[in-house]
Amino acid sequence: MEGFVGRRGLIEAKRLRGLSQRSNARGALQMGSHVGALVATGIALSLNWGTVWAVPVFMAHGTLLNFLYAGQHELSHATVFRTRWLNEAFGRAIGFLMLYPRNFDQLQHFAHHRYTQDWTRDGELERPRYTLRSFLLWVLGPTYWYSRIRRILRFSAGIVTERYIREAERPGLIREARLHLAGYLAIAGVSIAAGSWAAVTYWLAPLMLMKWTHQFQNTIEHFGLTHADDTWVNTRSTRTNALMRWVSWNMQYHTAHHTYPAVPFHALPELHREIVARTGTEPPSMTYLGFMGASIRALSGGRGEADYPEDATWIADTVPAGSAAPAAHA
Repeated sequence: MEGFVGRRGLIEAKRLRGLSQRSNARGALQMGSHVGALVATGIALSLNWGTVWAVPVFMAHGTLLNFLYAGQHELSHATVFRTRWLNEAFGRAIGFLMLYPRNFDQLQHFAHHRYTQDWTRDGELERPRYTLRSFLLWVLGPTYWYSRIRRILRFSAGIVTERYIREAERPGLIREARLHLAGYLAIAGVSIAAGSWAAVTYWLAPLMLMKWTHQFQNTIEHFGLTHADDTWVNTRSTRTNALMRWVSWNMQYHTAHHTYPAVPFHALPELHREIVARTGTEPPSMTYLGFMGASIRALSGGRGEADYPEDATWIADTVPAGSAAPAAHA
């Protein structure tokens, strides 16, 4: 995966090597600040439980929990720390918390990188095409959590059907899912024995109820863009503020990340700026609210993802006339 390049010639090779340097210090600063913020909101939640202030604190805590996936994502790329075992250890711990086992996440995500926007091979496009209803259920969380929990149970039962997973990889995924399931059952058993709701209060409830905050980032990255084999046009960046860039580990520079995924999170802003300066072209970009509004409008009136052409962008701030028209039906 480290050698994967989505599009060549956008930056000099020597400069790319410089930007691709990992740093234990930068990784520790980002990981430490994110985990530290989670500890702070957890303490604040315990102090304010039963008061009106628990509501915003709960929301902040759940948002921080869900955006730990940004860290898991970077850990899967082994770009957070220079020391490889740190990427492995933190990646497995966060994968457990996110109900998203690390080995499976890596296989699905690497298929997504190799075949971005290819309906037959992209690991993240193994789904029915969205209608307004299915899109909103995914964004709000119900179908997201159903699919994640069902997959762990399915793998634990020895059933692996994903087309991008090779036969030799299946036993490891089954073993991983069973270890996760055993861990979750152990936590449930201890909680029941102790009469404690801590795992629900500080982990499962905020994680599941606040999933929608992270789904804004998940869905904005590719939805409604062309399925052309070019990461500079089939991947969207996000215009947002510094706080959101911090909590998302700079994944708002998603076009640059997909084009050169070996570049660590902390160097993505610089990579983005240098590519834009060198080429004179900006990648697709939107704000979160602008994207959600455009997506809902595009899927309203009985239209669905299948009604739009695959070779055109149909969700953008300003879509060229005719390029986003639903495909004609015979």
